Amino acid sequence: MPLKMRLARAGSKKRPYYHIVVADARSPRDGRFIEQIGSWNPMLPKDAERVALKEDRIKHWLSEGAQPTDRVLRFLDKAGIASRPERKNPTKGLPGKKAQEREAERKQREEDAAAAAAEAAAAGSSEAASEEAGA
Repeated sequence: MPLKMRLARAGSKKRPYYHIVVADARSPRDGRFIEQIGSWNPMLPKDAERVALKEDRIKHWLSEGAQPTDRVLRFLDKAGIASRPERKNPTKGLPGKKAQEREAERKQREEDAAAAAAEAAAAGSSEAASEEAGA
């Protein structure tokens, strides 16, 4: 039986509260669970005690092979119970494909406009030079 440490939602509408539970991976999110091992109240301010964990039970279930979800692993890492590998996504902040195409088109239009302005300025100066020479 694959075990998961995950969040089970409680609380009312727009007032979330989560229980950290050990459950069979096949059971529904808010359904049957084996044991409640903590809680998380995201409505509290960040400097308050938002997360409460039963460390001895968490260590027991980790030794039994329970796999924490990413959010629960963040809590365990902050508490010093388990380590979470750092993720690296260098392309996360880049714009999407279409936005990059639009940006390239905009730069091309600006370069074309600058080239046209330079040609017009060069043509205007050559006309002025020919008029001075003819006068």
